[in-house]
Amino acid sequence: MSGGTERSFSVDNARNIGLCRLCGAPLEHTFVDLGMSPPCESFVPAAAVNNMEPYYPLHAFVCSECFLVQLGEYVAPEEIFEEYAYFSSYSDSWVAHAKRYCQLAIERLSLDRDSFVVEIASNDGYLLQHFLEKDIPILGIEPAINVAKVAVEKGIPTLTDFFGKALAKQMVAEGRQADLIIGNNVLAQVPDLNDFVAGMKVLLKPSGAITLEFPHIARLIEENQFDTIYHEHFSYFSLLTIEKMAERHGLKVFDVEELPTHGGSLRVYLTHAANAIRREPRVDALLERERECKLDRVETYTAFAAAVRQTKRNLLSFLIRLKEMRKSICAYGAPGKGNTLLNYCGIGTDFIDFAVDRNPYKHGRFTPGMHIPIKPVSEIERTKPDYILILPWNLKNEIVSQMKGIGEWGGKFVVPIPDVSVIDPKELGQ
Repeated sequence: MSGGTERSFSVDNARNIGLCRLCGAPLEHTFVDLGMSPPCESFVPAAAVNNMEPYYPLHAFVCSECFLVQLGEYVAPEEIFEEYAYFSSYSDSWVAHAKRYCQLAIERLSLDRDSFVVEIASNDGYLLQHFLEKDIPILGIEPAINVAKVAVEKGIPTLTDFFGKALAKQMVAEGRQADLIIGNNVLAQVPDLNDFVAGMKVLLKPSGAITLEFPHIARLIEENQFDTIYHEHFSYFSLLTIEKMAERHGLKVFDVEELPTHGGSLRVYLTHAANAIRREPRVDALLERERECKLDRVETYTAFAAAVRQTKRNLLSFLIRLKEMRKSICAYGAPGKGNTLLNYCGIGTDFIDFAVDRNPYKHGRFTPGMHIPIKPVSEIERTKPDYILILPWNLKNEIVSQMKGIGEWGGKFVVPIPDVSVIDPKELGQ
């Protein structure tokens, strides 16, 4: 490893909290405490609705040395991911985003039939299918057995395993090194960051590239996106922190893009530190902007909790007013972020009659903690609710476009983040 002074520390010591999972510094500062909450993707079958659910702290800390925002590892990744309720292909906009990325990567990195592309946390093959169409050799690594099975059925070679240094060494021993390693929205879900990043360095060809996408902590703070904090997201990153992480493992950042996905994300490009590739000016420009936003100051992070508490009060006040007017409310979507919001705010069937979701895996189940029943999207047309609370607010444009017919009976949309807002489909242009 390269970079600054190394701390030797045990992952076990950092497991629940106490030491930073990246640099090993003591964690002494709260980012936000969202109380106790069940794992956000543990949807409850009808037969188990009266059983006890496990709740764990949703208390995020910030490291005063590398500024990594992080949760303790209260739930093992095996418990979260071996049967997973999220299938990427159910979001049209996310699949389209993946296709654009693949086209860009093929052109920029000159990928062809002699290349090898590995995606870590490849889900149901929503992204790798676009490389498959171009006859570029691929491999998905996906720990969720039920999700990986769907990818394999699409013809996408998929290894059902958790990625780390040991698996990378095994692949290299088999003669498989990657020209491109893709990690979209997986870095946050890795409890042992150092093992994961060390594995990517081992697997990467000397001239290869790594691209990682993750929600940008700057946008999370700026737009009050507290509901993106949940147990399967162990860490939250700035580019400042990514730079420290890369240096620690003999890698370097050579480019970065700002993306609109997931409420505002970064796509960072990494390669071996010894690679002579030119660093794009926008890397240093974004680092400077982060410093201007004081993302290198602990005080910026510790001030976040007050805004979160205010948002909770505002949302509950709004919903109480609607119920006192005898309005009916349902929720659109049952994403992980929605379950954080529902549990932190204490919003159950006293406010929300039901939730709908396009994913049939969730139908007939109940949201964790608040036990709101989840039904097919057709239930909205059948019951004609007055208000629809959009829980996956990052997809609000897609959802409003798909569901604008609710305006026929006077229905309106409610978006809870960054603060409560109402969208009347009758007021939207055709």
